[in-house]
Amino acid sequence: MKHWIVLAAIALLGTTAVVVSELRKVDVAASPAALLYLVADTERELTRMPVSFTRMSDEDEIQIGDQLAASYTFGDPHKKHPEDEEVRRYLTEVGSRVAANAHRKLPYRFHYIPDKYFVNAFALPGGHVYVGEGLLSLMDSEDELATVIGHEIEHIDHYHCAERVQQEQALRRIPLGELIALPVEVFEAGYNKDQEMEADREGTRLAVEAGYSANGAIRMFEAFQRLHDEYLNPAKTPQQELSQVTMQTIEGYFRSHPLPSERIAQIRNLIASEGWPLRPERDLTVGYIFWTVRAKEALDAQKYPQAQQLATESLKVRPGQANALSVLAQAQFAQADFSGAAASYRKLLDTGWTMDVANAYALSLAAANPKTAVAEFRQWMATARGDTRDLQVPLAGLSLLAGDPIPATGAITAARSHDDLGPTWLGELGWWFYLAGDQPTAASLLGDAAQQRPDNTRLALRLAWVWIEQHRLADALQMINNGNPSDSSSQSERAMARAVARWQAQERDPALGDFAAAVSDQPEWENPHWVKALYSALVAQSVQQMQIESERRRKALTAKAH
Repeated sequence: MKHWIVLAAIALLGTTAVVVSELRKVDVAASPAALLYLVADTERELTRMPVSFTRMSDEDEIQIGDQLAASYTFGDPHKKHPEDEEVRRYLTEVGSRVAANAHRKLPYRFHYIPDKYFVNAFALPGGHVYVGEGLLSLMDSEDELATVIGHEIEHIDHYHCAERVQQEQALRRIPLGELIALPVEVFEAGYNKDQEMEADREGTRLAVEAGYSANGAIRMFEAFQRLHDEYLNPAKTPQQELSQVTMQTIEGYFRSHPLPSERIAQIRNLIASEGWPLRPERDLTVGYIFWTVRAKEALDAQKYPQAQQLATESLKVRPGQANALSVLAQAQFAQADFSGAAASYRKLLDTGWTMDVANAYALSLAAANPKTAVAEFRQWMATARGDTRDLQVPLAGLSLLAGDPIPATGAITAARSHDDLGPTWLGELGWWFYLAGDQPTAASLLGDAAQQRPDNTRLALRLAWVWIEQHRLADALQMINNGNPSDSSSQSERAMARAVARWQAQERDPALGDFAAAVSDQPEWENPHWVKALYSALVAQSVQQMQIESERRRKALTAKAH
């Protein structure tokens, strides 16, 4: 008899879950997690009715919310960035403006979660509103942020958060004063469809009353729609796969919220029925922070035009950002825009110079115009602060390219007499001699530097390039193959050096294999202007020949297949 009772209970629970699913119209993939979500939601619905008649006081709600907020920690408290505090202040400024028209006069407070994978916002009872970095990074305007904050305020204003607390109290059978143990996921999860749609309507109304455009809500939901479409369509390429971490983190969001299309339709109808004016949207003041992050992600994904665009937009809002200038300069150089890269590196140097940036600036100047590079670099040096002895090396290199070897001779003497920086200077000078076409001097300087720093992969690889020029192909291949395989920073260059050496040795098939690997990892190799700026004429010619041969073989295989 007991077995039949248990079976009937399970059947009833499953039927209830299906009914709730149909009522909510939540589009989810079949999975154990989805079933658990439906069961949990059913439990909340069953406990909702009695809670509405036993509402807690505002004082109790505020006290519980404060205790919960104090117990939740987001991010690393020991790693605080100035930008995080700027975002928090901005949230408070916008949130206070929106909350001024809320029905319940609670002590609303606004918090920032610095986690790019947290694409969500949520509220705690009593007035605490949290917004994640991942969600902010989707926004282009302050109006979008205002509607999101308004939505969360309405979850508080209409007692959704307070009722959630009392529901959890009933389900867990714990005293009200011990609710501090509630996990934050209880509040991150969405509410039922009616409550979410209510928060959309009233939250947008709050934003409009605060002077914002209702179109901000529509554009926010359009961003959700794009995410939703991507969520439903699995990644097909390695580039698309980069966004799958974010997709996984918002899986619960789409399960617990109405479809974006429904939310957009509701706001459009509300705009029409209320006759709200079409206001211009305001810039998201802190948007530059997230555009810079997105620009860096695009740069790492080798999407250079996109990285340049995002970095440029970020710099329009906040000029002089070191991170955005660095991304912009690297993206410009990767696209062989050497004049643009030089200008960006020059601005970056004004924020505080390092040798890496100074060397990149020198290379950009040399690639753009070697005749004027020396004068421009010397002009910047006159403004540089601190110990500028290291800067004599790139200055000597630029002079060498311009036909003046005297500064380089003096720099070599200084390098050989310096125990600590000597090998580094010799290595840099050796590479400038390589670019100038003086391979014997380049081999001597790089050989000395590599002997003093045998574990330096960069020096070894540069020496291998020089040996390729001298047709010491076996030595070059041995040096390349002996490199540190765990050094991912030089994998592409090492593959191309191996490809060029094998191509010169008439080993066509293995050379083309290495060529394909290098291009796959670093597409700049397919840009002849980029190759000519950084390597010798022999390398540029070999790369071009391998590119032509690879394309010829690809076409032959395609024709054969048909």
